[in-house]
Amino acid sequence: MIYKSLHMMQDEQPDKGTLQIQVSSLRQDLPISDAEIDISYTGAPDDILEQVQTNSSGQTETLELPTPPVEYSLEPNQENQPYSEYTLRISAAGYETITVAGTQMLSGQNALQNIRMRPLDQPLEPDVIVIPAHTLYGEYPPKIAEEEIKPITQTGEIVLNQVVLPEYIIVHDGTPQDTTAQNHYVRYRDYIKNVASSEIYATWPRSTIIANILAIQSFTLNRVYTEWYRNKGYNFTITSSTAFDQKWMNGRNYFTSIAEAVDEVFDNYLSRPNVKQPILTQYCDGQRVQCPNWMTQWGSKRLGEQGYEPIEIIRYFYGDTMYINFAEEVSGVPSSYPGFPLDIGSVGEDVTKIQEQLNRISDNYPLIPKIAVDGIFGERTQNAVKVFQSVFGLTQDGIVGSRTWYRIQDIYVGVTRIAELT
Repeated sequence: MIYKSLHMMQDEQPDKGTLQIQVSSLRQDLPISDAEIDISYTGAPDDILEQVQTNSSGQTETLELPTPPVEYSLEPNQENQPYSEYTLRISAAGYETITVAGTQMLSGQNALQNIRMRPLDQPLEPDVIVIPAHTLYGEYPPKIAEEEIKPITQTGEIVLNQVVLPEYIIVHDGTPQDTTAQNHYVRYRDYIKNVASSEIYATWPRSTIIANILAIQSFTLNRVYTEWYRNKGYNFTITSSTAFDQKWMNGRNYFTSIAEAVDEVFDNYLSRPNVKQPILTQYCDGQRVQCPNWMTQWGSKRLGEQGYEPIEIIRYFYGDTMYINFAEEVSGVPSSYPGFPLDIGSVGEDVTKIQEQLNRISDNYPLIPKIAVDGIFGERTQNAVKVFQSVFGLTQDGIVGSRTWYRIQDIYVGVTRIAELT
């Protein structure tokens, strides 16, 4: 019976996607080498499809696995699930075994699954993470409408003087009133990648993906800027409820195409003239739920196919007064991007910072070679940058552009942090 079930699953998934798994310690951003991972279909968890191990950087090889046809994710469809689901069982010496059920894979897309393992000296039951259905396929409550601009005349309503990108946000995994729901400290960019991967499909046009990311970021930063929930007496930034906020899924994977887009525009948000706060950009799917004057996800996909640019998609739904703004301050990074790429021949303090940070990161990720800290961007520094880019899934051009710069900052903060906020 199980063999028949597995055979049917394979027949129903004629396309392919790729998956890479990164395993690190929950205590610090330390990669876990030699972790053993069993991979199976979520519908047949006892039938192992692949068995892999992590390397010295805590990564597996890139695996090719079956997925449903790409067409399933390109049109609204409640009958055929657009993605395949896999169960991962991860074990490593000195750590609690963890199972992730429901890692989602799409045709032609690279899925990235990050696993954080708990050391055995933190005695808890073995972890089991169940990733729920994608919002465009599963059943979720529609957004409760709010005003897109929050009043600023009420005492205590606005507590920040400027829009600042937070290092972490606190996600309440439930409705605001659910006191049993857990709070999670999540890095801001990881939160955006998670929500975007939960709300739209990575197979959609790039301009559509960016437009939706801008809406997700602006919504999030409105909650941060207005201290919306803290002003109501709660101790979190945002919820995972689609009725109140956006869907965040604990432990879910995201996709390279979405991650790259987030890294490109992570410091952007949406504004209107003479309004200081980021706009609360609400949206819906536009098929099962209608939302006049909001962006619809399937509608944005169709506009992207017609060649609309991200700002054109945004203005189509929210009006011509909307424009893209950017946050001048990014919290939690040692140094902001200098505004220009570092490459062969670059010299100065910014090069020195990158060399120092790469050397510290290499203590945890030994594939990255040690380099001289001399403030001169030569071939050895270029090679170290290329290895870093290879380890962390970036374009291996040896140039420290904005995306590579901030990824170096993120990893540097992770490996030098004494204690995580989890």
